[in-house]
Amino acid sequence: MIIETQTTADPNTLNFFPPQKILPDNCAEFIDSKSLRQSPLAENLFDLGDITAVFMTTDMISVTKSPEADWATLKPQILAEMMDFLTSGEAIVINHQHPKTDNDLIQQIISLLNVRIRPAVQRDEGDIKFVSFKQGVVYVEMLGHCAGCPYASQTLKDGVEKILRNYIPEVISVKNINETK
Repeated sequence: MIIETQTTADPNTLNFFPPQKILPDNCAEFIDSKSLRQSPLAENLFDLGDITAVFMTTDMISVTKSPEADWATLKPQILAEMMDFLTSGEAIVINHQHPKTDNDLIQQIISLLNVRIRPAVQRDEGDIKFVSFKQGVVYVEMLGHCAGCPYASQTLKDGVEKILRNYIPEVISVKNINETK
């Protein structure tokens, strides 16, 4: 089994892309003992030590380590754990449900922005910041080179909105607060 990896703008976060579907839909974040009980895989990754967060989508597992930990040591252990777990056939997430509260949705939106979207925007010397979520609309602020870029609205519609709507069905659209003023 080959699991591809991808670095992110955050040196403490690494994305892993297994060759199989992770979640049937949506996304999930595991950061504490309560949430870990919902994912045996996330629990196993935390048991390796120095893991502070695990974020899963349909096709990716994002792992965040403590700043003191070293990827050279941790990455092979994470890959081995993922391979063993994924070949076992065991359920990755138990009782995965869609988020029910706006706070749950906001946490998922922020996590998805940080893991999937910000790294790509930052590669173009820009940034994107979550502002609010109201009635299905995600309000963001485009920063850096993206703030005045004529392609920012296209990036929001074709990239950011598409990704958020794909993983979080409750998201209807994404708007840049600088364009709504």
